[in-house]
Amino acid sequence: MAVAGDVRLERLSRYLFNAPSWPVSLLILIILGLIIDGASIRIYGGFVFLGTLGFTIPAIVAFLCTKPYINLFGKQMTWNRSGLLALACTIFSVIITLSAMIFSVSLIPLFFAISLGFISGIRLMVLVAISDYRVARMLTPALFQAATAIILGTLLFPSPFFTLAVVLVIVFVLMFILLLWLIERPLQRAFNIRVLSFLNAFIAHLTDGSKGMEDFFREIGEEVYVPQASLFFRKNGNTSVIFTVPNVHPGPMGDIGGGNIPRCLQEAFEGIVMVPHGCATHDFNLVSEKEIQKIVDAMRGPMNDLTFHKTASRSERLQSGSVSLLVQRFGDALLIVSTRSPLRTEDLDFNIGMTIMAEGHRVSPDILFVDAHNCSTKDMTPVHPATAIAREYMNASKEAFRRYSQMESHPLRIGAAHTAVPYSREEGFGDQGIQVLAVSAGGQTTAYVLFDGNNIQEGVREVIRDRFIGVVDEIEVMTTDSHVVNTISGTNPVGLRIPVESLVPLVENALNDALDDITEADVAGSTVECEKIVIFGSQRIAQLASAINAMLSLIGPVSIALLLLAFLLSLIAYLVIT
Repeated sequence: MAVAGDVRLERLSRYLFNAPSWPVSLLILIILGLIIDGASIRIYGGFVFLGTLGFTIPAIVAFLCTKPYINLFGKQMTWNRSGLLALACTIFSVIITLSAMIFSVSLIPLFFAISLGFISGIRLMVLVAISDYRVARMLTPALFQAATAIILGTLLFPSPFFTLAVVLVIVFVLMFILLLWLIERPLQRAFNIRVLSFLNAFIAHLTDGSKGMEDFFREIGEEVYVPQASLFFRKNGNTSVIFTVPNVHPGPMGDIGGGNIPRCLQEAFEGIVMVPHGCATHDFNLVSEKEIQKIVDAMRGPMNDLTFHKTASRSERLQSGSVSLLVQRFGDALLIVSTRSPLRTEDLDFNIGMTIMAEGHRVSPDILFVDAHNCSTKDMTPVHPATAIAREYMNASKEAFRRYSQMESHPLRIGAAHTAVPYSREEGFGDQGIQVLAVSAGGQTTAYVLFDGNNIQEGVREVIRDRFIGVVDEIEVMTTDSHVVNTISGTNPVGLRIPVESLVPLVENALNDALDDITEADVAGSTVECEKIVIFGSQRIAQLASAINAMLSLIGPVSIALLLLAFLLSLIAYLVIT
């Protein structure tokens, strides 16, 4: 789901990057210091070794001390990050200090003291964001670089420098602490969430797989009751395939929440478990992976009392406006796979799915309604109730229900395959790879192809259909909408990074394996209610996005105002002290 003004959690990762190797940072620090040393001697001999004493040595001290100090509190800080932070602050310090040359060389001590206050505030903000949100703990490592520079600066500048520098560091640090408080205020008032603590958890998830973010989601979550419709296929009395449609959302990102529902359900049951996307938007993200166990327990409940049938109908393709349905009856259950491809096919609101299922229960006890989620375009807004597109889904489904009683039953034969792919999450594939269910009934073979990924690049579905229509009589391509592929980018559909020409052979292998596996089978439908599933909650994503947007709109003006105030206080302090 992507709405104008919405801030999707996985998109925060666009601001992350890999820090360069720490030896590179140190080398740049040393070279920079030597260059400034040479310039200070040649241009003005009064501040000899300003580069080494004022910039390089303080940065190296901060680099060496920051990581061990933070690790003492059980928090994480890599040498690469410590080196990059020291280098970045040094560059800021150099720029501010040398800007004094615009006015007068005599102002270098003042501007150097201002730069130390500024980098102390910057270090504090960075450390509370990436390591530990508690300002009191991060205050000491934030001052490592400035404190060392102040001590060495007394060797370079006249005596008022020490007092001036200490006062300015205090002024800037207090201003940055005030800025941090203002940043946290909107979300803390609205959701009782500390932004910096949340950011710590977010970075910890990306770096070491921590699931601390789930604690925040649980605080804003709410309990719901959602249906789970499934088809259980048996061969020789043993479960061969489970085709199950959850009506919760497999997000928000990575392994957090319900991001990896397909793998979790596969691990919970024997045979191949296919988990296509049901009707749910990001409001129905699970707050924790532990919530998936409630779905597993609900599915297991009726497994010993299922009524199996040996028949299925031929599949039929129905159309209403832009919506296309692939419909097939299994025993007395009805499977509906919906798509709008080559138009965008995105999340369907939960209420649309529930309305369709409720309508369908007039003709069948088990309605499996699948959002194929198989066409990613630039416009990826979800489908809401009462819209023109929602009406098309409803009308097409009504036609499917009308056709239900006319679908003739034939002996059922199925084959299935589960194929791993040589691609990573970053390349758009989740842990389940490609799964195929091949259904033979009434002289017709239908293939249901399921990619474990978050949507499919526009046009990929059509290429696959065109390639394999003829090998089978009917085919539909679906995705799980798994958000494990969205750790690095908010948009990562199948086919975006891997060309469709590379995907076709993989689909062909999986399809051939499924066709070779076709044998007689029986099937049972089941619809259970998953109780007290804790999700993000209705409109919580929109509310959270609004609060974050309000915060972001204030950061710029407030930061500028506080920095101007800090510089003004610096000038006042300079006039008073000197």
